[in-house]
Amino acid sequence: MVLIRDADTGPEVLLLKRNKALLFAGGVWVFPGGALDPEDWDGAGQDEARAARLAAAREAQEEAGLAVDPDTMVQISHWTTPVAEPKRFYTWFYLAQVPSAGDDADKDVAIDGGEIHDYQWISVREAVALHEAGKLALFPPTIMTLRSLLGYLSAEDAMIGMAARDPFRVLPVFASSADPVQVMFEGDAGYDSGDANQPGARHRAQLIDGCWHYLAESLPAGQLRLDA
Repeated sequence: MVLIRDADTGPEVLLLKRNKALLFAGGVWVFPGGALDPEDWDGAGQDEARAARLAAAREAQEEAGLAVDPDTMVQISHWTTPVAEPKRFYTWFYLAQVPSAGDDADKDVAIDGGEIHDYQWISVREAVALHEAGKLALFPPTIMTLRSLLGYLSAEDAMIGMAARDPFRVLPVFASSADPVQVMFEGDAGYDSGDANQPGARHRAQLIDGCWHYLAESLPAGQLRLDA
């Protein structure tokens, strides 16, 4: 659940910091989110897409204390965890606008202190800059989502822009070489084989000094960038 609002410094998003003790993504900054519960399936009449939308709104309430209307959310993308990972997720990302920053705006955010240990409203531009400086730990879907929001001047513009395009569907593939750690996306010359040295197009993210660097070079016709 990508919650976005307007502030003096431009659009801001809400990031939550996961407990360092957690086995999965401990200490990483994430968007509010979690697994579908039986109540989500029941409320959606067993429709998967609707259930995911209800789950995202519920998680925003449970993890951050913020109410979101599921019917106004805009789907940004859908990511599936690489096959090589022992624990995999099938994940929808939604964008929702919340009231602008103000004197009382932060008082509405409530975290549990268990799974989530901290939160911050941060401008999209600053979040990207801090990650690129190695000072903000993010996973590829999070940083790529933030980069896709960089071109918008307001939360409303972001909602309109994201609603006007088809959501990305992404299944990254880990490169067989380990240095640097990198995942390849559809359109990369090595996507099918896992060989990062395969000559040709580059569509991948490389982890260097704590930053995921995105490469999109010589993409095949019709292949869209993930940061657009």
